[in-house]
Amino acid sequence: MSRSFVKDADESVGERLPDIPLSEHPNYVTPRGLALLRSRLVTQRERRDALRASGDTLPQQRELAEVERELRWLNARVGSAIEVDLAQQPRDRVAFGARVTVDSEEGPLRYRIVGEDEADVEHGRVSYASPLAKALLGARVGEEVVWPRPAGDVTVEVVAIDYPADAD
Repeated sequence: MSRSFVKDADESVGERLPDIPLSEHPNYVTPRGLALLRSRLVTQRERRDALRASGDTLPQQRELAEVERELRWLNARVGSAIEVDLAQQPRDRVAFGARVTVDSEEGPLRYRIVGEDEADVEHGRVSYASPLAKALLGARVGEEVVWPRPAGDVTVEVVAIDYPADAD
């Protein structure tokens, strides 16, 4: 086999990994979401600095490339963040940052509408770009909305809207 088709073991060292894709949606964040992004940025910078200070082995160089890739993404996300002032959100309808309680066939469910990077369905935080959030945005207490889901649409009724301190 010709050597031109064989990649040396250390040939990829120092190469820049492809960037992590960025969302096409505006980067709305809650104050908590922005703090989380900034914290991750600081952590990754510290990790990068430690890797640079330690040896220069192939595994460390690969890890450094991964860290630098994530740093590029985090810098872009922090730089494009649009922090939403939750105190200015309407209290009579669902908007970004709202914690919404809905009544469904499964019983009462509670969700918080947050930015894409803060979303964590297991903890009740859904992205404002998700089908559920899109269905809820603008709804008022007592209104029913249709939540489009792959398993079939579900009708839910908004029973409570609040904007809690951003610590949750």
